[in-house]
Amino acid sequence: MPGFMITVEMMQAFFSDTRQKNIEAGKNWSIDDVCRWSFFFVDEDGSALLSVARHMESLGYTVVGVTEPDDEEDPFFYLQVDKLEQHTPESLQARVEALYAIAEQFEIADYDGMNVVAA
Repeated sequence: MPGFMITVEMMQAFFSDTRQKNIEAGKNWSIDDVCRWSFFFVDEDGSALLSVARHMESLGYTVVGVTEPDDEEDPFFYLQVDKLEQHTPESLQARVEALYAIAEQFEIADYDGMNVVAA
């Protein structure tokens, strides 16, 4: 397991914060509905992420692409995959645990988190 893992409590805070930010910004979508979830994997070898991308695509994710490193301070390539899903903090926690396991299975640096927007 990686040194840092997202917890259920962090997920609950993420959902709560997103709800509040959407209200404050006057946005008309809810994190509790079907949303576009983006998930990110990182590695210093961009080609190592290609097998992860193929695997994620076989699981129904849309591969958005691999971003090259910005500079020497951040030498990582980032793979983004998206999926339209509805989550609770608990279901998202289960998904994230599975994504950490995929990063470990493919021996890449890490699963690096998620983002959410309206579907």
